[in-house]
Amino acid sequence: MVKHIAIYKRVSGKQQDTASQEPDLERWELAQEEPVKYYADKLSGKSMERPGWIKLEDAIRSGKVSTVVVWRLDRLGRTASGLTKLFDELRERKVNLVSIKDGIDLSTSAGRLMANVLASVAQYETEIRGERVAAGQAVARAKGKKWGGSKPGIRKKVTSTQVKAIKSMKEQGEPITQIAKAVGLGRTTVYDVLDKG
Repeated sequence: MVKHIAIYKRVSGKQQDTASQEPDLERWELAQEEPVKYYADKLSGKSMERPGWIKLEDAIRSGKVSTVVVWRLDRLGRTASGLTKLFDELRERKVNLVSIKDGIDLSTSAGRLMANVLASVAQYETEIRGERVAAGQAVARAKGKKWGGSKPGIRKKVTSTQVKAIKSMKEQGEPITQIAKAVGLGRTTVYDVLDKG
């Protein structure tokens, strides 16, 4: 059986695309001699139950995959337990894992250590982000802020700082809902900002 390299791309929602990941992945692919197959998802990293990932897992368990390549480790998932379990399974099946932006290669002991550290950091960031959003909402509620968006036909003024934050968070793969909460705007306004480029 000819094995292939599996390149996995993921963004958190249907409104996002993998354009920011593709140049690095394509450059990496050009340097390989083994056949390459792409797998992709547009779902949150909080669960490993994603259609593209499930197809990739089936290929791994069938012995068809030699290496799994991702742009960044958090594209695989955002829970330390899920990622650590995945690392163990890949090692058992003699499948390497390469994370281009993190400089991780599971075939080395340093790479394994770094992968586990980054898995914990990814989960920590998710938890901290959730705590920040909850704290921000609590402060807003205490000041009498109500949710429900602006009146139809009335546009909220978006500052240049908010525009930069929206674009930056989008590039990092954050879901639109999280971006909207972080910058204090409605999802429709965030989509408008992103549509205008």
